[in-house]
Amino acid sequence: CSCEKNTGACSGVTGLGGRGWMQGRLLHGERIGGYEELRKHFGLEVPGEKEVSYKPIVAIFSTTLLIALAVAWVALGTLWSIRTLEWFVAISMCLLGLQKLKDLESLSTMFLNYHLLAQRQVRDGYVYPFVETFAGILMLAGVLIWLAAPAALFIGTVGSVSVFKAVYIDKRDLKCACAGGDSNVPLGYVSLTENLIMILMGLCMPIRMYLIEGNAG
Repeated sequence: CSCEKNTGACSGVTGLGGRGWMQGRLLHGERIGGYEELRKHFGLEVPGEKEVSYKPIVAIFSTTLLIALAVAWVALGTLWSIRTLEWFVAISMCLLGLQKLKDLESLSTMFLNYHLLAQRQVRDGYVYPFVETFAGILMLAGVLIWLAAPAALFIGTVGSVSVFKAVYIDKRDLKCACAGGDSNVPLGYVSLTENLIMILMGLCMPIRMYLIEGNAG
């Protein structure tokens, strides 16, 4: 790294995209240390801890949709069917559950802010991601629906009521635990939609498997 004459500022910088910088740099006689401080010094945007973003949810749902389409193409020879939608929801439940399992402590703390069941029993915040992931796996495989459907219906119902109360009744501005305890996704219609879809799956999947297909067989 070379320095410009008479300025004392380092000019050999190729960009600020990475975090491989040394912790301290002398710029115009002032020591600037750390990634965020350097971005602030150069007038670049510094992502804040309180900044909300839907990017994690968009990434997860986009990925699960593509996976569901791929599975449908291999298994059924077509892209669009009822099973495609079921696989999309089931895979989404698995990946969202996995995001929650990354940090159970943070998830449990975030759940205490709005989840009605976790507020009564703290351990329920730890159990939730396991139930969601397990139900998603069973629905993806199409087995033990008698167990997976009630589980999805239960957590979806409690989650929907909790989100609706916190956001639309209590008017609270909170972060959503849907993408894990470290996410900056705002609590609102995204989380409510996630829970409503789980309710729909919990109702429709057993009807299709045991009533419609059972009678057809």
